[in-house]
Amino acid sequence: MPAREFLSEDDEKLIVDAIERAEKNTTGEIRVHIEFKCKKDPLERAKVLFHELEMDQTEARNGVILYIASNDKKVAIFGDEGISKKVEDHFWQNEIDNLISEFKKGNFEKGIEKVVGDIGEKLKINFPSDGSDPDELGNEISFKDNREIQNDD
Repeated sequence: MPAREFLSEDDEKLIVDAIERAEKNTTGEIRVHIEFKCKKDPLERAKVLFHELEMDQTEARNGVILYIASNDKKVAIFGDEGISKKVEDHFWQNEIDNLISEFKKGNFEKGIEKVVGDIGEKLKINFPSDGSDPDELGNEISFKDNREIQNDD
């Protein structure tokens, strides 16, 4: 299914709202990226996109990307060095397992919303906001319909 058709407009809005809620009490930044294909390891692809989307530019190095390749059914989560140093080694894998479990039930929006909330909680604990920090990155879902493109970058 094409990346943009993976979620309905209503689902997309619910996820953006979840990102805004998750970021409300933290200086951390969360981004969801959905594309059609992933020809390589999804974590490596997530790292490339993390840099392309300039998520490595946050002051505290606490950005997190949730990557989904809708057609290839691949997912990954990559957190910048600030947050990765503070979470347990198994945290990212547990969140991926939770996401896959919801996806297998057809609960795409629910799974993404839950994982975004969990990541937000970890960010809030480790990078609390005093209420004055700016939203450094947009909260919209980024999409790439790469059915014809080989994502070799």
